[in-house]
Amino acid sequence: MKKMKKMKKMIIMLVAIIGASTLTSCARSESKKDTITIYDGQYSEMKIIHQMVKLLVEAYTSVKVDIKGEMAPVNSYHEMVKGTADLMNSYDGTLLTTFLHLDPSDVPANMSLYDFVNTEAAKAEAGKRVRLLEKLGINNTYAIAVPQKIADQYQLNRISDLIPVADQLVFGAEHDFFTEEGSAKYNPFVQFYGLHFKEARQIDINLKYSAVESGNINVTCAYATDGLNKKHQLKILADDRVFFPEYNGALLIREDLFERLQKTAPNLEEVLSQMAGIFTDEAMITLTYAVDVDGRKEVDVSREYLQKQGLLK
Repeated sequence: MKKMKKMKKMIIMLVAIIGASTLTSCARSESKKDTITIYDGQYSEMKIIHQMVKLLVEAYTSVKVDIKGEMAPVNSYHEMVKGTADLMNSYDGTLLTTFLHLDPSDVPANMSLYDFVNTEAAKAEAGKRVRLLEKLGINNTYAIAVPQKIADQYQLNRISDLIPVADQLVFGAEHDFFTEEGSAKYNPFVQFYGLHFKEARQIDINLKYSAVESGNINVTCAYATDGLNKKHQLKILADDRVFFPEYNGALLIREDLFERLQKTAPNLEEVLSQMAGIFTDEAMITLTYAVDVDGRKEVDVSREYLQKQGLLK
């Protein structure tokens, strides 16, 4: 009899545990359904744009935006394809060269790079498709930069001016520029221009500008809208042979995002579309300068800019 009672208690406890587990699982599922997941970027520009997405979506819909820890762009893209992330700030040039492994020469003469990459991305198998929303208004292309004193010393104005003096200079950039993920990276770049640097160093992104300032590197890869270029008085060399493609900023989303959130946020696409064309390169330089040089928080800089644009109260 006692054994029967014990067995009964165990069954009741087991049922309770399974029930609680099922409820938790359902809650998690419901939570995921009403959440946009973003892996944050490694650069201030990406962080600022992600904060703007969060501010707008949470102001105008009942959806929550979960910004997780920093991740390299190519890894964020893989998370989106897997379905564990929904959105990221990106660029049409990145989608072309790094994510789709295509070259600017693949873009038809009668088609823009932006339209071409969206067409190509749509060819992925169902459930793994992504697309760019409207352009944000910035062209954050790769840029080759040198300290002003080096530019003056060697009379550098264009990348081609580096050819006869490259063997006297040290090139340094973050690890991402040296990867084989994409055609607009270090090895294709030096081959295209015929550059033979004295040395090429891979540097932690947080140490790059101090390495330039100390003279440990003389030439680096910068980004056109980076406020740190202004702080460190870097001169951007003209890409006179046009190696680097355009890098028009745009939100990259999973193709099924709006369908998934249709019930909870039927206006989501309209909300995100408010960000189309709200930037210029100069405006983004000011915003990244505020974060990287003045030490302000991305969320505060983002909120103020959206308020000035009339998108937030």
